[in-house]
Formats: sequence, C-alpha cells, structure tokens
Amino acid sequence: MEESQLELDEKQWGPMVADKVFSLYKSLPKKGKPQGREVTVLSAFLLSSPSQDTEVIALGTGTKCIGRSKLTHSGNIVNDSHAEIIARRALLRFFYAEIQCLNDNNGFQNSIFESELDGSGGIKYKIRAGWKLHLYISQLPCGDASLCLVPSSIGEHEGCSELIGLVQRKPGRGDTTLSVSCSDKIARWNVVGVQGALLSYFLRPVYLHSVTVGRSPYVSEDVCLVKQLKRSLFERVTPLSNELIKPFEVNKPIFSAAPVPPKEFQHSETAQATLTCGYSVCWNKSGLHEVVLGTTGRKQGTSSKGAVYPSTESFLCKKRLLETFISLRHECKIRCSSNEVSYRELKDRAEEYSLASKLFKGRPPFRNWLLKPVNLENFSIIHNEGNYPSATHVTFKGDRLVDCFKLMLGQ
Repeated sequence: MEESQLELDEKQWGPMVADKVFSLYKSLPKKGKPQGREVTVLSAFLLSSPSQDTEVIALGTGTKCIGRSKLTHSGNIVNDSHAEIIARRALLRFFYAEIQCLNDNNGFQNSIFESELDGSGGIKYKIRAGWKLHLYISQLPCGDASLCLVPSSIGEHEGCSELIGLVQRKPGRGDTTLSVSCSDKIARWNVVGVQGALLSYFLRPVYLHSVTVGRSPYVSEDVCLVKQLKRSLFERVTPLSNELIKPFEVNKPIFSAAPVPPKEFQHSETAQATLTCGYSVCWNKSGLHEVVLGTTGRKQGTSSKGAVYPSTESFLCKKRLLETFISLRHECKIRCSSNEVSYRELKDRAEEYSLASKLFKGRPPFRNWLLKPVNLENFSIIHNEGNYPSATHVTFKGDRLVDCFKLMLGQ
C-alpha cells in the first residue's frame, strides 16, 4: 500500500488494522489470556500486498520482563515478554519458516520474499516489491513514547520533561531488569530493521511501513498520540541519516491511531491500580502458538523453581532461534570457521548489521543503551555436518558441556 493511499484512508486504516488483529486474537484459545480484572498489552505484525489485502502474520501479548538475577547463560529463557517483543520474536520465526520453504520448494511463487544479489555477489532475500510490513500496538509502547502523555500535575510534567528522549530501562518489581524499553527497541528497528543480526545473514533490512497504536481511553486527541510516536520512534534517530551505509537507512514509518482497545487491554492511569496478566501469548502464520510465563521466560505450566528441560523452553528463546539459524546456515551453505560458534560471535560476524547497530548505540540519545554481560550470549550449539540433526550440544563457550539432548529444529 503506497503512503498516499494510506494517508487518504487514515480514518479507515486504524480501525481496519485493529479489527484484523482483534479478530485473530479472539480466535485463539483462552489459555494465557487475561482473566477477571487482569489486563495485558497486544501487539501484532501485519503484511499488506499490492492488492491491498492485509493479514496478521505474527502476534504477541504481555507486560513482564525478567530481572537481572534470573537471566541465564544458556539462552534458554525469554528475557523480555512485553507484547511488542513477543510479537517480533514470533515474526522472526515466521521469517525463518518462509526461508525454509524457499529452500524446500526452490521457488518464490507463494513466498513473501524475493532474491537479489548482495555486494559480494551472494544472494539475499528481501520483502517482495509492493509488500509492506505494519506494526500494531494496543497502547503506546513503554518508555519514551509514553512519557507525559497524561501528566496529572505540573510537577509530574516537569519530571517527565527531564527524561524525554533518553533510553529507558524496563521496570521490574524489586529485581532490576537489563532490558531497554519498547520505545527504544522500536526506534532501533527504524535503523537496523526488525530482522535482527542472525536473519541479516539471509535477509536485507526489513523495515516497518506503518505503526498503528490504540487510543488511550483517557486522551481523546489523536494528534497527541501520533506526535509522541513520531518524536520517539523516528525523530530521535534522524541524526543518523547521513551516517548509515547501505543497505541500512533511517526508516520513517507512517504513524496512525486506532480505536480504544477492548477492556482487557485498557490500563489504568496509575500502575498501582492495574492488575496485569502474567502470561504472554504468541502466534504466527507459520503454525506457532505458545504461551510463555513472563516472570520465568518459560512455557506455561512449568515450575518457576524446576530445572530447565528442553520441554520447558519457549520456541522464542535465543537458544531455539539459534538452532533454527544453524539449520538454515547448513542448508544455505553459509560458512563459519568452526562448527562451534557462540551466539554472540555469530551476531558480531554479521558485519554490516553489527556496524549499523554500533553506530546507533554510539550516538546520543542511545549512548546509554543497557548492555547485558557478554557471557549471557556466549552459549553455542554444535552441529556435525552430514547426518543432520541427531543431537545438539549446548555449551558455554570455553566451559564444560552442560547439556546434550535430542530435539527438533523445525519450530
């Protein structure tokens, strides 16, 4: 959908997007959804085709984030279970599934991707010409975009003004988190793309065409909401416009408002009065449907104090995403110097992406980006080429073997 068409249909666009997202959400089982007075946040990615058909391809809910003390060195829990991040992880799974289909069928007829030569003579995939990726969120993303939207007093407004534009840490009850806010992460997507470092081995940067956010029941002005989004998610990254090297660029999505979401997505003006659901629902078009307990980062139904077995791991955790990447790396003949390369090393070796990411984090206001300890991403997964896969070994780089088990890499 072209920008001019979206602008012309702005009044219809927000309601249409929200209707598609909530229709799909309602079709999912009750498992993991808010109960009683509980509320949550809903986010989804949609894809529009040249015929202007728009469909939901990934969806997530949630408001929880793991504290520093619960982070693991093996990548087997989901650290950030906010809706936007869950939806994005589900989107990455969808992208991997699309690439797998291309490898299996060796054709592009039904794929969202098409191929092109990169600068080194290799082939990378990109979103098909005329297809657009859209983001919906049921409320303003946490952090900078939601600052001072509804100041209850002059003092509160003055306190907010000191924080406007700065990188924000996601809140945690008693246990400090090491995750930056959703506003900061979405702003980053407008520089490096939503695909992340590992998928950049296969994909050109994938940028958002539009961001649509549900209105607050406490604020009637759409102009205020759109202004907040533009300032936080776009204007903060515009200083990078002349510094990025192709294929990266500063992306400017179209920002729009959607109707006030249903009651289970309406948060109180004061956090103390809000009872948030502890679960995160994730779904994507390629068949993923899972519920994660946001306070543990594991699948619903697992004990918070129990051992982390493969059966308790979410398909969205870094370890499972790394397994899928390695599966495709072998099939696509992407070479690495060793069969044992850590998650961190693989991210760093995505040179173009890594350079753009470092440039982003090296400029104000993102210089204060929270960096997790490097050893949290030093886990590796060993695959022997040939008979693939019979067993996967998960190790800490330079440390003892900590797990060896059979698993499936398809999802």
